[in-house]
Amino acid sequence: MQMEKDKLSHIDSAGRIQMVNIDQKSETERLAVAGGSVQMAQKTYDLIAEGALKKGDALLTAQIAGIMAAKRTAELIPLCHPISLTQIDVDCVLNPALPGVDISARVRTTGRTGAEMEALTAVSIAALTIYDMAKAVDKKIIIQNIRLIEKHGGMSGDIVNE
Repeated sequence: MQMEKDKLSHIDSAGRIQMVNIDQKSETERLAVAGGSVQMAQKTYDLIAEGALKKGDALLTAQIAGIMAAKRTAELIPLCHPISLTQIDVDCVLNPALPGVDISARVRTTGRTGAEMEALTAVSIAALTIYDMAKAVDKKIIIQNIRLIEKHGGMSGDIVNE
């Protein structure tokens, strides 16, 4: 199914790429929550849980990387607006059932556009950081299920995916 050009917000009527004009949107409080996970071998999980990776504390490093990534999303995703973030929480929690790490990011802003991309970027970079810190002991790590969990505020209203 092909969408009409005028229905795609990042394509103008002449078919050129454009950044969406948001100056007519109202400033509202916006929240986005994203999640994902990193699955690994039990041995790798145990090393992370014990804080025994040679590169250091993977969970803390991934948390910091996720926060930094959220702040730089507009530099990484070409058509994202730079926005002022008022809160970024990134959690990296060991999940023995995977075995691995569950990652969540909660991002808030007050502005004319949402924070979904910032939350998704935070989760993605946190997951990549865990991979980087553990790749020396496990080349079969799987980054999976990165998704928007919920968003609130803005013209599209509230969305809860799980």
